Amino acid sequence: MIAGETLIECMRERAWLSADRKAYTFLKDGESNEAYITYSQLDAQASKIAALLQEHGCAGERVLLVYPPGIAYIAAFMGCLYAGAIAVPVYPPRQNKSLGRIQAIVRNAKPTAALTETAILQRMGGAKAQLGSLQWLNTDELDSLGGLSDGWKPQAASGDSLAFLQFTSGSTGAPKGVMLTHRNLLSNLRLIHKQFAITPEDVAIGWLPPYHDMGLIGNLLTSFYSGIHMIFFSPMDFLQRPVRWLQAITTYKGTLSGGPNFAYQLCADKVTPEQAASLDLKSWRLAFVGAEPIRGRTLTCFQQAFQSRGFRRSSFYGCYGLAEAALFVTGGPCHWNRR
Repeated sequence: MIAGETLIECMRERAWLSADRKAYTFLKDGESNEAYITYSQLDAQASKIAALLQEHGCAGERVLLVYPPGIAYIAAFMGCLYAGAIAVPVYPPRQNKSLGRIQAIVRNAKPTAALTETAILQRMGGAKAQLGSLQWLNTDELDSLGGLSDGWKPQAASGDSLAFLQFTSGSTGAPKGVMLTHRNLLSNLRLIHKQFAITPEDVAIGWLPPYHDMGLIGNLLTSFYSGIHMIFFSPMDFLQRPVRWLQAITTYKGTLSGGPNFAYQLCADKVTPEQAASLDLKSWRLAFVGAEPIRGRTLTCFQQAFQSRGFRRSSFYGCYGLAEAALFVTGGPCHWNRR
């Protein structure tokens, strides 16, 4: 855990203290095809994106983040913070699917620009016009733009400065934007760090969508704030083959990981005895479960399915959160003995 009044200060200090340590590893296929970035590399990439945004007049403006899960998304989010722009994360549109949710967010947030990558631009084609007159900035081209990072001008920011807009899921109505300041986020990150009893030896594993609070704050920002390695992959890769979650915990000796109730039930239902035979879950000390009603039957099913692979029922950590509070609202202290 590091000090600082803003996420920007924390990020820059982390890049200085842990320059060559891996910050994030993304499993492109959900299994073994790795891409990683160190803290110093992430700082450099965020600086370039910040310079690009400032060059296009985006400081103080809302900026749509339209990326699939991956390292590029994290760099873009942090680049917005560095630039003094206000990130608005959204699900990238799916092929031949309605843009209704993104359009609702655009009407509400009124962004002036969108950060994205080549594959998304090609997929959207002429549909971009349905989102109004946004500037579309392609971060795949950063390496060809020379000394962009030298052009970044740090912006004055305080704990009360707006960091980003977190939109609710829209499952019960139109998506609603929550204004989160640097102080809101740091307060919540400190609480998660304390309640989860995170130490430098921890390793986080995740597949949660990075566009909503549980994936973005609970996984990506918590790992950065705490200075631990985060291994993550796409939620679609998890849904297509749930055992990938447990394999990642086995391979990387993950200690922190979790998700909604349905994820544990999906593993209990879909992971075959043959798949389970190669798993080793002894390292998994905190298995948080939240985001929807927690069912005792589900926890029992999961524990019975994987106790022979080293999973302990005492690792379950029930918690509750919501976007309007940044993320974490309730959850007791974690009591455990590191092996």
